[in-house]
Amino acid sequence: MKNTFKYISKISMALLLGMAITSCGSKNEEATEEHHEEGENTVELSQAQFEQAGIKIGNVEQRVIGSELRVNGVIDVPPQSNVSINMPYGGFVKYTEMLPGTKVKKGQLLVVIENPEFIQFQQDYLESLANQEFLKAEYDRQKELFDEKVASGKSFQQAKSDFLANEARIKSMEERLKLIGFSIPKIKEGTVSASVNIYSPVTGAVREVYTNVGKYINPQDVIMDITNSEDLHVELTVYENDVPRVKEGQRIRFALANSPDEWREAEVFLVGSGVREDRSITVHGHLKQMYEDLKPGMYVAAKVETDSNEVWAVPEESIVRFGGKHYVFAYAGKKSENGQTMHDFEMLEVTKGYTEDAYTQISLADSAQDLSAIQLVTKGAFTLLAKAKNTEEEGGGHGH
Repeated sequence: MKNTFKYISKISMALLLGMAITSCGSKNEEATEEHHEEGENTVELSQAQFEQAGIKIGNVEQRVIGSELRVNGVIDVPPQSNVSINMPYGGFVKYTEMLPGTKVKKGQLLVVIENPEFIQFQQDYLESLANQEFLKAEYDRQKELFDEKVASGKSFQQAKSDFLANEARIKSMEERLKLIGFSIPKIKEGTVSASVNIYSPVTGAVREVYTNVGKYINPQDVIMDITNSEDLHVELTVYENDVPRVKEGQRIRFALANSPDEWREAEVFLVGSGVREDRSITVHGHLKQMYEDLKPGMYVAAKVETDSNEVWAVPEESIVRFGGKHYVFAYAGKKSENGQTMHDFEMLEVTKGYTEDAYTQISLADSAQDLSAIQLVTKGAFTLLAKAKNTEEEGGGHGH
């Protein structure tokens, strides 16, 4: 009986020991799994790797970033800035070198028009000028005789009428010659020409040319159109649901189709009042500065800054995308391990907001964390992402 009791006691001890070992093993596995879970979004770099990757550490900044309305539009000019060049009198095109796109300055020669009738206009003017001297002398003589009661009133009135009529004729001729483009002082000096030069009234660029050398130009014909480049602006299409968000004075950032990353600035100066059939209106924006490469008709993608707020923001290159989500890397500090300096980083999920001047608004997915207390990677985030994902693959889905 005594032996039997000892045997049972030994079996019980063995069972208890086995249970204890099993229990310890389970706890160790749980601890190991827990350790792996904590390390899934962490990355560790040696000092050499840290330097080679060019990692830069910084703080999340508070910046003023505006909420934006994305719209499309074109570069255009107001109607009064499109100048049509014409000739009040007909003539043949004797000379022009203008082509669509040619840049011109105010006062630059555009075209030379020739018409033999121009010579007759100038000759008539010079003859009237010469006759005026005689008519003036006759008028003065008749007036003196009339005042002395020597000449009749009829002779005086006729001399006066002839003088004033010729004077009016001279003024009319001068206006006609100036309208054509002739210089009155040069004509008085005896310079008579069958051709006249037409100069650009504005600085800009030739938009269209409708004639060529040798072609006859009628008074109603347009010779060419010039766009005043100083009045270029952006015309944006805004749909009626978004119109209440747009106000005069708001900032506009726009980019051309051939340079989508080069943002330029304008300012809303007029919000249209007429709604088109597609339920949109036109918003006009003044350019903040002149851009030589802009031409009327160019398409633009624009952002109208409808509101501005101070928000937490980071450089765009601090944010990485993986698995359909956005992340930043927080710097967890450095430590000494086997005689080496090691740097630890933690991958934090964030929600992106608006972007302006290469800075993007962010908020942490875990609202319990304090953004202002986090140091993050401002340069080298993509290197850390590659390291983290490579480590996961090597470790069966867990990072280190």
